[in-house]
Amino acid sequence: MEINSNSGSSKPSASSLRWRILRRAVLPRAKNPEDESQLGLKLISRKTAKGFNLIPCQVLHHDHESRDARFCYTLPIQGCPKLVLTQRVDNNADLGDFEICNRHNIDNTGLVCQWPSEDVLAYFCLSHADMFRSKRVIELGSGYGLAGLAIAAATEALEVVISDGNPQVVDYILHNINANSKAFDETRVKSMQLHWNQKEVSNLSQTFDAVVASDCTFFKEFHKDLARITELLLKKAGPSEAIFFSPRRGNSLDKFLEEIEETGLLFSITEIYDTEIWKRHQRFMNGDELWPGYEKDHCYPLLIRITR
Repeated sequence: MEINSNSGSSKPSASSLRWRILRRAVLPRAKNPEDESQLGLKLISRKTAKGFNLIPCQVLHHDHESRDARFCYTLPIQGCPKLVLTQRVDNNADLGDFEICNRHNIDNTGLVCQWPSEDVLAYFCLSHADMFRSKRVIELGSGYGLAGLAIAAATEALEVVISDGNPQVVDYILHNINANSKAFDETRVKSMQLHWNQKEVSNLSQTFDAVVASDCTFFKEFHKDLARITELLLKKAGPSEAIFFSPRRGNSLDKFLEEIEETGLLFSITEIYDTEIWKRHQRFMNGDELWPGYEKDHCYPLLIRITR
């Protein structure tokens, strides 16, 4: 999917796509097939209520007069505490949300819903807890913070910073950290508003053992900044690694990895990285009704490991 605001072609710009996502969020029942036929909108806004369902989740409370609800996530590790996250109900956004996005030049994807790759990232990190033990970890584009909170609760990490560029999302992250503070034992956990185009990140530069992110390669206009901030955060003294999960989505992932190479970092791509996730992927490919319209290119997250 090409996003080029200076092009005279019929392909939509990133900002126009954000407003079309808004239209779907504000008017979810509108029956206008015009927007539904736009390829760019489909590629950007593709999501599902269930996803890979690797971390069981149930609604604890939803006041129908509020756009928020509390969800309980049961981490699939014996003895781990449950996590309670407050997040928006799917497809619940308003004009104010997108005015903030345009003001800060950020997208609204972390506020609209919990995206499937976040579930995969959290599950993978829980399955490889040794990677994070006694490490400093930062999650980029965290949304409501499921993966970062899971790392903090179950891996004995030294510190977990859960970041997003959207100030509204960071408010949710801070709330969710405070609500689950008893689950973190001695792990330091904090929220942070972090824009990928920040030239400096104070005392955070080159201090993280691990950088994690999921579904952060939607918009090509952010690729260069995402690659740059990844390189800036990874520590140089000793081993460090970034763990990203993202579907390929045409050539979008490839374009991002070109930017990674430009920074001098190395990367590898793994398609089959977990037997259970691969099994569910194959089931969806065979038409499982839990994920109608599932397509590998747009829905199955690849594992990208980035090192110096």
